[in-house]
Amino acid sequence: MSDSSTTNQPELSVSELAASLKRTIETNFDHVVVRGELGRVTIAKSGHMYADLKDDRAVLNTIMWRGQADKLTFRPEEGLEVIATGRLSTYEGRSAYQLIASSMRPAGAGALMQLLEERKKKLAAEGLFDAGHKKPIPYMPRTIGVITSPTGAVIRDILHRIRERFPVRVIVWPALVQGEQAAAQVAAGIRGFNAMTGAARPDVLIVARGGGSIEDLWPFNEEIVVRAAFDSEIPLISAVGHETDTTLIDYVSDRRAPTPTGAAEIAVPVRTELLLSVDESGSRLKRALTRSLTRASDKLAAARLPRPETLLQTKRQRLDYASASLPKAALALTQRARLKLSRLQLSPSTLRAEIRGQRQRLRESAVRARPALMRLIEQKKAALNAEGKLLETLSYQATLKRGYAILRDADGRIIRSAPVAASTDTLRITLADGDLTASPAGTGGGTTRPKPAPRKSGPQGSLF
Repeated sequence: MSDSSTTNQPELSVSELAASLKRTIETNFDHVVVRGELGRVTIAKSGHMYADLKDDRAVLNTIMWRGQADKLTFRPEEGLEVIATGRLSTYEGRSAYQLIASSMRPAGAGALMQLLEERKKKLAAEGLFDAGHKKPIPYMPRTIGVITSPTGAVIRDILHRIRERFPVRVIVWPALVQGEQAAAQVAAGIRGFNAMTGAARPDVLIVARGGGSIEDLWPFNEEIVVRAAFDSEIPLISAVGHETDTTLIDYVSDRRAPTPTGAAEIAVPVRTELLLSVDESGSRLKRALTRSLTRASDKLAAARLPRPETLLQTKRQRLDYASASLPKAALALTQRARLKLSRLQLSPSTLRAEIRGQRQRLRESAVRARPALMRLIEQKKAALNAEGKLLETLSYQATLKRGYAILRDADGRIIRSAPVAASTDTLRITLADGDLTASPAGTGGGTTRPKPAPRKSGPQGSLF
């Protein structure tokens, strides 16, 4: 082995070697385009973004300085597949290589749509899109707050449409509607309008932006914007993109407009239509009032008291008619009374004829009543027989005939248990055909012959 002191190979310091590696990597990889999945995304206080760009086998440390990070049209999130453009470099302090990204975009609309769908499901599960949280839009607002870019065509379209339909006070909250800072500024505008008090506070808000790609509209899919719209106490109309564009703020807003111009049409009515409606309502009110006054006047005229002479003339005429017809009416009444009295006078022959007629009617009634009475008697007999048979079936004698017996002591009390029977000196046993006297087994008593059963005192004998 040769001594190192005799070799011609130069000795390098660690810093020199690291610098050489840095130059080599930056020279050979000064422009690369890398596709991978974002992991561990961190935005430092300085605004620089640090992230991991990875696939299933390797991880590449990635840095994007603040100037480039502010230009991003989407919010980098862990799990999002992106395409990053930049250059490779090294960090000598850790002997690591890294990608200095100058731009970054999602790897196709599919990745953003997947992220959008996952976020939509999450917010829907929290109830942010429930219809029960929707607030009605005021019909005639006095002040409208608009959150949009103050220099774009959107605000000009809104102001023109409001001025054309129903001029009201409009307050514009300037906000970026595209880029990394757009979501924070839109959310700040919504919260700022809600924090206002007094007459300057808007009655309705419009969040508006023109059309664009999914990346351009992405700030209106950010959670900070959706939650600010949900927390808004002022009714909010979303007008983001064209009619076919849908963002998450559309689901949480109180009304969605297909275009910014449509939002202005929702916010205010048409002044000329209101004036026509007011004129028509006034005309209808006048016509109704005129009809009401006419009816009241007619009713008052009909209810007005006539002159006393008119009242007396009618009564006098009725009195004259009554005086003229009174003698004729009295004569007719007298004749009817005499005819009735003559009919009430009875002669012996009339009385006998009346008696004969009454007797005949009585005999006819008796003839008709006899069969009915016999039928009633037969029905009562049948019912009585049926009740007697039922009573006999339910009597205790029928039970005794089926082999049962009744035990009594010497005083005639019924015995219902074996211990009581065993403690009784003399037992009286009632059978179906008579009574007999016996003693319990072991008492030395005997048994007397049965006595004939007592005659029934009624339809049913007593059990006691």
